[in-house]
Amino acid sequence: MRANSLATRLFLSATAWVVLILTITGIALSTVYNHSVERAFDRRLNLYLRTVIADVTTPDDPGDKNPDKAIQSLGEPLFELPLSGWYWRVSSTDPAKPESRSSRSLWDADLPKLEDQGIPLTASGVRLGYVTGPEDQRLRMVERPVDLGTEGKYLVTVAGDASEIFEETRTFDYYLAGTFAALSVGLLLTTIFQVRFGLAPLKRISDSLADIRSGKAERLVGKFPVEIAPLARETNALIDANRAIVERSRTHAGNLAHAIKTPLSIIVNEAGAHGLDPFAMKILEQADVMRNQVTHHLERARIAARLTMIGTVTEVPPVIEALKRTMEKIHRDRGIVIDIAVHPGAKFRGERQDLEEMAGNLVDNACKWAEQRVFIEVLVQPPAASGLDPAVRIIVDDDGRGLSAAERSQVARRGQRLDESKPGSGLGLSIVVDLAQLYGGNLKLAAAPIGGLRAELTLPGVA
Repeated sequence: MRANSLATRLFLSATAWVVLILTITGIALSTVYNHSVERAFDRRLNLYLRTVIADVTTPDDPGDKNPDKAIQSLGEPLFELPLSGWYWRVSSTDPAKPESRSSRSLWDADLPKLEDQGIPLTASGVRLGYVTGPEDQRLRMVERPVDLGTEGKYLVTVAGDASEIFEETRTFDYYLAGTFAALSVGLLLTTIFQVRFGLAPLKRISDSLADIRSGKAERLVGKFPVEIAPLARETNALIDANRAIVERSRTHAGNLAHAIKTPLSIIVNEAGAHGLDPFAMKILEQADVMRNQVTHHLERARIAARLTMIGTVTEVPPVIEALKRTMEKIHRDRGIVIDIAVHPGAKFRGERQDLEEMAGNLVDNACKWAEQRVFIEVLVQPPAASGLDPAVRIIVDDDGRGLSAAERSQVARRGQRLDESKPGSGLGLSIVVDLAQLYGGNLKLAAAPIGGLRAELTLPGVA
């Protein structure tokens, strides 16, 4: 997993949680504040309601020429202003004594009844709710039934303009949204800072591993936080153990080569002393086969051990140019022209001597069979998917007689030679196939555009 991908996921996850938590918190705070504003508004309405009820329950003074004076002076001028949104009303619920008094602000309009809307009485004996008043005003209204015994039953109602509640709540929501927006930005910047610098050691490890893999470094170096230090330490230990295993494998391969070559040399010398004896000739033939087999498998063991080494990278252009100069000298008497077209950035993930052996076998074989010309082309093939390395394609064409499909399938087998007149042991192409497969590559034979054989070698590259 790449550190930047992890950082992106952590940032997106933190962003989602911040937005979710702040949204839920904002909704909760807005709801709580709205209820608080409603309760304060209801206390104000109840105060006016009790004042009106007190006046209703107080006997009228016969000498008072204005019986509505006490009710009209509730201390709120809006009750005097027509259609102001603040109203009170006292209406008789006795059909035999229809009577009604109201504030001047109600003018000639009327107020709906909460009782008709099915709103029940609260524990304090009042009804509270929102209604639509005159001029389609949104009102918060409280009403209470009052029983005066022989004087009759009344319904006392006080209503206030609910826009005060909505405007105050809306103002609070605006400030809350602005505050939470600033808080969100602050939290996200803090998260970015934490993710960026918190995952910086992982990014360093990722870059260091890429350097090791590309051959620019051999170990993870530098100081790491306590949480990451064990990972770096174990990674370095793994690299050291891998290197030790490779060295032991090389040593064992060399010891085995010396141990087998000496008895083979003695057998060949003893058989050679008997001249043209058929039995001696058979021994020499089989000894030569054994020598080839030992050389082949020891080479495979050596390559397999070397492939476990981390970070070996070879520049391809210098190898191809050196092969061109060498082969032109070797085949100077035949006048073979070798043309090359090499991608300047081509890099092979492996050791130089293995690339020289594979490419050298292909170029040498092409020069042996070419009439006049050999063409070598090196291409860098883009990776099939992101995160993968490119491939290096080495294409060697000659203008010789070429091979049929059946011959191409036969010639890559170990020890197979189609023409005994040409020098060699028949192991060249098989060695190339084996080495390419050990590196995860392959060799394909086809017809060349210039008339002869095309050998296309695909090997792992480096980005």
